[in-house]
Amino acid sequence: MVWWGWLVAGAIIGALELVLPGHIFLGFAIGAVTVGAVEWSGLVAIGLPMQLLIFAVVALAAWAGLRAAFPLQRGEVKRWTRDIND
Repeated sequence: MVWWGWLVAGAIIGALELVLPGHIFLGFAIGAVTVGAVEWSGLVAIGLPMQLLIFAVVALAAWAGLRAAFPLQRGEVKRWTRDIND
C-alpha cells in the first residue's frame, strides 16, 4: 500500500472515532498514520506484510496507552467486587 493510502485510512478511521467514541478506533488511526509516516519518510522500504505488522503493533500499543491514560470512560459503570454490608 502506498504512503498516502495509509494516511487517508488513518484520517477516515480517526473521523470514525469522532462518531463512535471509546478510544478503540483512535488506536487504529494512530497505527495507520504511523505506517504512512514511515512509508512517506522513504528511509526504509518495507513490504506489505511488514507494514501490516507495524500497523498491528503500533495500534495495540496505542490502544493500551489510551486505556492507561483514560481508564474509566464517561458513562462506564464501576463494578463493585464486594458488598458494603460485609
